[in-house]
Amino acid sequence: MFTHVMIGSNDLERSRRFFDATFAALGGNAGEMDLRGRLIYAHEGSRLMITKPIDGKPATSANGGTIGILAANSEQVSAWHAAGVQHGGTAIETPPSQRPNGSFVAYLRDPDGNKLCVRTLPSK
Repeated sequence: MFTHVMIGSNDLERSRRFFDATFAALGGNAGEMDLRGRLIYAHEGSRLMITKPIDGKPATSANGGTIGILAANSEQVSAWHAAGVQHGGTAIETPPSQRPNGSFVAYLRDPDGNKLCVRTLPSK
């Protein structure tokens, strides 16, 4: 359904360090800067794009918004969480844990305050 998600950052190099580390924990690739100065992470046709706001105002996080990212297994979820905390993210909600539906989840805020969730698919 979605082609991409775009979030704002006040410091693209700080975001690069955070997202490169967290996506590496999921087996992903480092981000690339496009010609317009946006940091892009691509995987299986989807893209997460990070940019300084085009209106010149400071980037802010979405109140009530969460960006969900799929992980292959609980080990990836835990590695993602650890890499995020180590690279400027803030642990929020509960520690990485299994939910009643069998999915394994972890939550962080990135250095700009965007809420992220990585999870496995629920067990059947």
